[in-house]
Amino acid sequence: MPFQIVRNDITKMQTEAIVNAANTRLLAGGGVCGAIFAAAGTEKLQKACQKIGGCPTGQAVLTKGYALPAKYVIHAVGPIWRGGENGEEKLLFSAYTEALTLAKRRRIKSIAFPLLSSGIYGYPKDAALRVAIAAIGDFLLQNDMEVYLVVYDRTAFQLSGKLFHAIAEYIDDRYADAHLLRRRTPEADVSYCLDETTQILESDAVLFSDVTATAFPKAAAMPMASMPPSCAAQSLQDAVEALDESFSEALLRWIDEKGMTDAETYKKANIDRKLFSKIRSDKHYRPKKQTAIAFAVALELTLPETQDFLRKAGFTLSHSNKFDIIIEYFIQSGNYNIYEINEALFAFDQSLLGV
Repeated sequence: MPFQIVRNDITKMQTEAIVNAANTRLLAGGGVCGAIFAAAGTEKLQKACQKIGGCPTGQAVLTKGYALPAKYVIHAVGPIWRGGENGEEKLLFSAYTEALTLAKRRRIKSIAFPLLSSGIYGYPKDAALRVAIAAIGDFLLQNDMEVYLVVYDRTAFQLSGKLFHAIAEYIDDRYADAHLLRRRTPEADVSYCLDETTQILESDAVLFSDVTATAFPKAAAMPMASMPPSCAAQSLQDAVEALDESFSEALLRWIDEKGMTDAETYKKANIDRKLFSKIRSDKHYRPKKQTAIAFAVALELTLPETQDFLRKAGFTLSHSNKFDIIIEYFIQSGNYNIYEINEALFAFDQSLLGV
């Protein structure tokens, strides 16, 4: 996918460029900056920075990566937090944008950022994260590049407390009751819990009985064993032939109905252009669930529309796993920003949308 949040050591990222959380004098410092200088070779990197001389806050400059896996280091200078009333947000947004623009000019195809200004510069991590996602998201709507936001550990990542608690409460209200299923049989009452993996497998499957019940309710109501052999065979053949539109067909129809372009759609979905081309050219393409949902988000489908759209690919949203409930929360809230959705999914240790 074009944009991912990952847990890693930024000095080990296998991207063409990594971004250093630099100071205006481009000197080796502590935290991320010190780690990058050490991994690149402090003497060589410092010498290259001295030739540049410095970099204003909100701007970015480029050097070689030297001993790093990355070919380049882009030094972006974020602001020092002074309470939020001194243009910090604008400067931080600019630091990301300038780094990305510089990478584009150098034809760099992949880049990894730390969370700028969130260390010794004191920018609140939840606010810094929001600016990072906004700046990167805006850039990717107009440009093609693989961008990673690298988080070293869980303590470095903070979803805003208000949003985290709102999602957690939404999950609790829907997840607990659905997770414990009660099934009544003629012999006995059986109570059992489905783990999330089992539920995902079951909820993601399109059962033949569902298709039959929709297309042929009378046939579905009759036990297969009691049907005449010719009738059972005919019902099966009819059901197989009565196929609905495919996921690919539904996607293209929705793009037309929404008046969107292909590029606008796959960028808003955080989907690679090559994958979109495959889907467009293959009527029977079967996407991953995260991919299908990403397109539903990009198209800003309502919850019923999303459920219908997902069924084209053999999936559904269920209250038996947290991933689905988080997606439902954002759709119900009318928030279709895929980067903010991925921010929340990451905070709850769920798979991200896109590919």
